[in-house]
Amino acid sequence: MNDQVLPDIGFGRIATTLPVQDIERARRFYVETLGFTKTFENGTPVGFMILKNGSAELHLTLQPNHRPASFNVAHMMVRDVDAFHAICKRAGLRIVKGLQDKEYGLRAFVFEDTEGNRIDVGAAL
Repeated sequence: MNDQVLPDIGFGRIATTLPVQDIERARRFYVETLGFTKTFENGTPVGFMILKNGSAELHLTLQPNHRPASFNVAHMMVRDVDAFHAICKRAGLRIVKGLQDKEYGLRAFVFEDTEGNRIDVGAAL
């Protein structure tokens, strides 16, 4: 254990950056399917983008050689996890772990986005 007293740094927002091979395909999914809004983009062609929905914020970064990780790269908390799960199924996304109530107080599932990024989604029971 570190006995050093740390200053109150005052952390603010931390946003997840998702690597994508096709930034336009990823944008369409998050905007058209999940209701995010693009608030920023950079580069010609676009290589970085910020998307927001409520207090959620995602950063997309173009990585042409991206190979998806075999683990969850982000965790999202939502109010209605059943509705989110239904949206993912309608969109034809791969459900990695099915929707279930967890002993730690969440109803959750894991899906892969259009770029293969695994995202854990949960709602409080």
